[in-house]
This record gives sequence, structure tokens and C-alpha cells, in this order.
Amino acid sequence: MKNQFKISSYCHVKQNKISLNGTIFFSAEAEESKFLKKAYKDLDINYSKFFKMDKLSQLAFLAADVLLQHENISEENQENIALVMGNKASSLDTDRKHQDSIQDKASYYPSPAVFVYTLPNIMLGEISIKYKLYSENSFFVFENFKTNYFYNYTQSLIDDKKADKILCGWVNVDDEDYEAFLYLVTPNGNLQHTEQQINTLYNELWKL
Repeated sequence: MKNQFKISSYCHVKQNKISLNGTIFFSAEAEESKFLKKAYKDLDINYSKFFKMDKLSQLAFLAADVLLQHENISEENQENIALVMGNKASSLDTDRKHQDSIQDKASYYPSPAVFVYTLPNIMLGEISIKYKLYSENSFFVFENFKTNYFYNYTQSLIDDKKADKILCGWVNVDDEDYEAFLYLVTPNGNLQHTEQQINTLYNELWKL
């Protein structure tokens, strides 16, 4: 019999809004990159490296921080939280910037600061560094959010006792199009950890 973990909290970010457990937590009128920075400042998130991150990492970091702070999880806790995330555009948004920096041979100047973020799993690293997470983390690229894959992969981590909690979700940035859906799977929670429940929560993203 599988271990019965549940979903304790979930967070959406889309259309200049952040929702937590189905309720608008923060909103602002601003274009995407400015919205992420404004949310960081207004929510009083303390992590100086935020402004050096690419938009994908900023988006994931912001959603994760809102959710984990709500769960009273801090960097001092050093909990065994695994990270399982994915998207459909990989690091394409940053890849374009890197390509632009090497396209013109007359002004060839690739930026190391940009190149660092041409891997989507870097965003997992930023979350891990902030919260001192040393547990397993995985990133997948799919055409769309595959509920069954995320559910089965998360369930395998639980059954194999590789994590006490799992932060899962979908974080995608492609030019001005961005969305994030994160949820925390724990031994305690009010929502069942099932494919149907995950789908229901994910679809709330499109109501923002």
C-alpha cells in the first residue's frame, strides 16, 4: 500500500497575480519582469541574488518562497524537501539572450551571467541554496503539464523514503508569457494527493 501523503499548500503566478491556496495573495499592474521584481520588494523577500537571476528562476523562486513561507519552512530548518518541476520551454527565454550576444561577430560578447542560466535546473539550485535543501531534485521538459508523470514520480520518492516533503510544479517562461503552479506534498494536508486533485488545482491557474 502506498504511503498516503497529501497536498498541504499550492501557489499560482500568472497575469501579474500570485494566488495562495486559491486566494489572491499579491497583484500589481506591471509588465512581467517588473512585476516579478515588484512582488519581490513588496513581499519583503530577502535574497540579494534575486536580481541576478533570469526570469525563469525569479518566477520559480518567488512562487516557492511564497508557498514555503506560508508553510513556516525557513532556511534554518534544513528539511528533506525534494524538488520536482518541469516546463515546456526549458530555458528558451534566456537562450535567446545568449544567442543574441554571440550572433553578431563584430560585437561578440557572450555574458557569463546569462550563460549560467541556459539550463532550466538552475532555478532548482537557487531554491535549494536559499532553503539549504540537499535532497533530490529533478526537472523535466514536456509539451504540457503531465499530471500522471508528476504524480507517479512524486509517489515513487515517497514510497522509497527519499524525501519527507516534495515541492512539485510547472514553471514556464517564454518571452512575455509566463506561468507558475507549485504545490507541496507532505504527510499532512487538507487535500488528497491524487491526479484528479492535482489537475483541479492546476486548472485554477487559468482562472487568474
